[in-house]
Amino acid sequence: MIKNRLFVAGLLLSAGLYAQQKEVKLISYVNPFIGTGAVDKNSLSGSNFPGATTPFGFVQLSPDTQDNPDNPASGYDYNDKTIVGFSHTHLSGTGVADLFDILMMPTTGEIRSAAGDEKIQGSGFRSRFSHQEESARPGYYQVKLQDYGINAELTSTEHVGMHRYTFPKTELAHVILDLDHSMDKKRPYWSCKIIGAEIRIVDNKTIEGYRILTGWAKLRKVYFHAEFSQPIVSSVLFNGKKGYEHAAVQNGTSIKAALNFDARAQNELLVKVALSPVSIENARENMKVELNGWDFNQVVQQSSDQWEKELRKIKVEGTPVQKEIFYTGLYHAFTQPNNMADVNGDYQASDLSIKNAADKKHYSTFSLWDTFRAAHPLYTLVQPERTADFINSMMRQYDTYGYLPIWQLWGDENYCMIGNHAIPVIVDAALKGIQGFDLNKAYEAVKGSSMLSHPGSPFEVWEKYKYIPEDLQSQSVSITLEMAYDDWCVAQLARKLGKTEDYKHFMKRSAFYKNLYDRQSGFFRAKDKNGVWLSPFNPLQYGGNGGNPYTEGNAWQYFWFVPQDVPGLIQLVGGVEPFTAKLDTFFSLKDLPGEVNGNASGFIGQYAHGNEPSHHVAYLYNYAGQPWKTQRYVAKILNELYNNSSSGYSGNEDCGQMSSWYTFSAMGFYPVNPVSGIYTIGSPVLKEATINLGDGKQFHVFAKNVSEKNVYIQSVKLNGKTYNKTYITQDNIVKGGELEFVMGSKPNYKWGIDKKDVPPG
Repeated sequence: MIKNRLFVAGLLLSAGLYAQQKEVKLISYVNPFIGTGAVDKNSLSGSNFPGATTPFGFVQLSPDTQDNPDNPASGYDYNDKTIVGFSHTHLSGTGVADLFDILMMPTTGEIRSAAGDEKIQGSGFRSRFSHQEESARPGYYQVKLQDYGINAELTSTEHVGMHRYTFPKTELAHVILDLDHSMDKKRPYWSCKIIGAEIRIVDNKTIEGYRILTGWAKLRKVYFHAEFSQPIVSSVLFNGKKGYEHAAVQNGTSIKAALNFDARAQNELLVKVALSPVSIENARENMKVELNGWDFNQVVQQSSDQWEKELRKIKVEGTPVQKEIFYTGLYHAFTQPNNMADVNGDYQASDLSIKNAADKKHYSTFSLWDTFRAAHPLYTLVQPERTADFINSMMRQYDTYGYLPIWQLWGDENYCMIGNHAIPVIVDAALKGIQGFDLNKAYEAVKGSSMLSHPGSPFEVWEKYKYIPEDLQSQSVSITLEMAYDDWCVAQLARKLGKTEDYKHFMKRSAFYKNLYDRQSGFFRAKDKNGVWLSPFNPLQYGGNGGNPYTEGNAWQYFWFVPQDVPGLIQLVGGVEPFTAKLDTFFSLKDLPGEVNGNASGFIGQYAHGNEPSHHVAYLYNYAGQPWKTQRYVAKILNELYNNSSSGYSGNEDCGQMSSWYTFSAMGFYPVNPVSGIYTIGSPVLKEATINLGDGKQFHVFAKNVSEKNVYIQSVKLNGKTYNKTYITQDNIVKGGELEFVMGSKPNYKWGIDKKDVPPG
């Protein structure tokens, strides 16, 4: 009997070990090259970077393929053939370039030191590379620089970048340091200018310095402390002015440097570069605390482990390609916002003063016009603690500026985009019960931001005219619609806190969107301050970021942005039938020649998945009792507008928004109104998904019979009970449970069509 038990125990142990051996790490599904390069130069692909970073980390160390990066804004284009160096800060998926701080490039060969030597200029040290000799995974990047025979590897901690260069054996090994490398200095809107920079050689293994510049963020200070594993044999310093005068002194002020090494006896060179937005002293401390040693592989492992922990917050089953897209998307969503606080808690505030965060967390890189839609709702589920940190960081701008962030970079407000969409992010977290921030102060901030005019949100005009007149503020239709939504959000928090008069006031303002509806044309149109419609009117004409009533879209795409009152929108157009007919036209109407501009891509009719105003529209059929059409179009977007190549996104990834749309939609639901706590059901493409909610709670999603053809819901069960509603709630998810779909190849015209089953307004 004992022998049998031992035998069974041995079998169980063996099975357990076998299962452990077979378990694949989720980081293995992440492909950092997804979204790094379009099929052609006229297309969008994501604008992501492939380099090394930690989750929400400050340092993002990655290769740049252009001297003055502009498009893509990440600095890396998969289609380029050469690399100019490796810089330590990047933006992921944005439409405007910035950062690219402290560029390093390893080289070999002669470095001439005569004044006026043009070879010291950035393009003189670029190297060819091949994707066959390039690799990347979370926390690690590698490439062979073919012109120099150097293998370059990168990894990082939160504030420190680490390089490992393997040179051929030579006495002519160099590292070029460039503090002038930055975005396109001729860009008409956010041209870059280096205000000041300095490199100091401290000893034969240490250099320090800073650069101060203006660009998309109006003032940035970047301090660095760098250490080398081998002694610097000699150096050539240049002041960056015309002629590149040689600074022959040990502590010469400079903007570029060539640091020379002897790689004959030891051809591996390690470099550690710590950054701080506050001071060189803080950069030193960041390195001392985070990376005191020289074990490159240990740092790679540490970063990989951090990423594995974060990715395990959602576990999915699907095809290999689906898992690659899903986990790369989750990786991109966790690449920002970035913790700007040094290890001692110091950070640069939005008024450019230096302050200290007791919890040593101060986040920036808030692309809120994009991320309030899906990325921040995702964070409330899988990053609740960080959500509180994000909100505390946003409210610090309210303390210094008097209003919440619009688009914040490096702790600095750059005023890109419209509205004030920190408001829905904060209200969403408050209504969902996220802990860790002061609820009353949060209300003060959202209300105060709604009662003070600032760029993209003109309060006095709003209150006076009850819409935004185009002759007083361009992008007027988009601003009207978006301010109405933000006001609805303020009203919901007022109601939660028992502020009845405020609730009534902001609810009234949230209906101002109706004042720009033109019944004759059937669109939201621009008026002037006298209430006269602007003519001529073409609903297909696109706007950019000024000089047009619509922001990065047209009248067709902005018609649907009333997420706070979809029943009101249905009523406005005359009922369910004309509403669904308009949706049908939206998904089938082609553009006229010459109307499309670079702000839209990923088309299905007028639906443009490559830009955020369209992101919720496929789900609106649910509100009109035709859920099978939502299922059809959501599945089409998931299956056709995402892939696992360098052109994997149909537009800019926008700091995790494009990925978060996929994350939610692939599981089967999406937050049409991000602040409502309601997720409308679409068409799941994954066989299984498990959201790990903490405290042992999980929410499981199963999709039986799902395939590329089986995109239609046949039936649904929630926690084992038949479920006909076309939405689930935040409470359904966070309590833990099970959502089960049965999928088929043909629509079930009876599921989810009753009035009681459609999502509430």
